[in-house]
Formats: sequence, structure tokens, C-alpha cells
Amino acid sequence: MKTVKKILNLFQPVLKPLSAWYLSKVRTYTFLDITVKIHPGVFHPGLFFSTKILLKYLSQLNLPGQRILELGAGTGLISIYCFKKKASQVTASDISLSAISNIKENAALNKANIKTIHSDLFEYIQPDDFDIIIINPPFYPKDAQSEKDHAWFCGHDFEFFKKLFYQVQQKRNSQNRILMILSEECDLNEIKRLVNEFSMKLELASKDHVLGEQNYVFEVRNK
Repeated sequence: MKTVKKILNLFQPVLKPLSAWYLSKVRTYTFLDITVKIHPGVFHPGLFFSTKILLKYLSQLNLPGQRILELGAGTGLISIYCFKKKASQVTASDISLSAISNIKENAALNKANIKTIHSDLFEYIQPDDFDIIIINPPFYPKDAQSEKDHAWFCGHDFEFFKKLFYQVQQKRNSQNRILMILSEECDLNEIKRLVNEFSMKLELASKDHVLGEQNYVFEVRNK
């Protein structure tokens, strides 16, 4: 698997401009009988592992009757999946207005009753309103320069995670489940250090090794 990763790294000079061209137009993606459109600047759930890994984990959970929040939902694919699995209430939020518009379009396309909220993390959302909260966070330590950058960059000093853990600590009272996917590509030690500062921890729920990259689904839990 390390060989696969090395090969992919060798092709980065070609893959980067090619992917930029591909993502500059509206694209369509189908997975688990759900078809979504992906607008330019919105995270493409088919080109990366994280969405599929989260959906694999969610398929093992008892979703009927659950109140679900997808925080930073992008296209809303995970939210649509939860609706189709009979969740009682599904909410999709994003800091990007382009993503919010994209979620609404995809919800209509799939006849899914999904509430959308334009919010910077939990700014306009109460965590205790949900049973399960799903987060596919940006984790590259660089400042976002545009709306689309928020899907990738968490700030040079991990401001995204500092704000996330602070808001959870301040607003969360119940024992709802907060699920977060992270990759070995990110600075796991720094993120774990930050969550510890807010008297919480990341508890491993599952892990998947895909094309030489280890991915982890964590639960954000109180200590």
C-alpha cells in the first residue's frame, strides 16, 4: 500500500491541475442509489475516501427515528442517506452559501426532507437538538482565502478545531454522539491535544486503510 501512495504522490503535478479543471464545472455523482450534483467549490464526495468511510460506519448504526446533523455538509450526500434510512429529522449545515444552495438542490433532486442552516460550526445550532452529529472536517493547517477553501483548511493554528471544541464544550449538555472522520494525513497529535484542552477526548470508533492511507472515525466524548 505504501507503493500505491508513492505512485500517487509522483502523479500529483498532473493530478492537481486535472482535478482543478474537473471541479470547475457542475458534476454528477451517484453512490448507494443517491445521485447528487456537485457545484464548483463544493467538496466532491466521490473523489475522496472520507464520505464513503463515514457512510460505511453509519450503515452499522440504528438510524431510524434519530435526529441527525451533518455539520459542514457540502453536497448533503450523507444527510440524504440518513433521510432515506428513516432518520426522524435531518439537518445539514455549512459555512459556505454555495454549499447550502447545493444541498437544497440535491435534497429536492432526491425528494429528501432536509433542513439547511447557514452556520459557522455551532454558531446558530444547538448540539443538544440532535442524537447524532456527523463531521467531515477540514484539517490542513492553512488559512482559508476563499469560501471554497473552508472545505480543506482549518487555519494555520488549527482555529477550526479550537472553535469546534470550544462550542461543543459550551453548548453540549446531553450525551449525543459526535462522529468525526480524520486521516493520517492530518496532525492527529495536535488535534488530540486540542480536544484534551477542552476536557474531551477522541475515542476510536473504526478505522479503514484505503490505498495506503489510514482513516479513522472518532467519537468526540467527554472525559
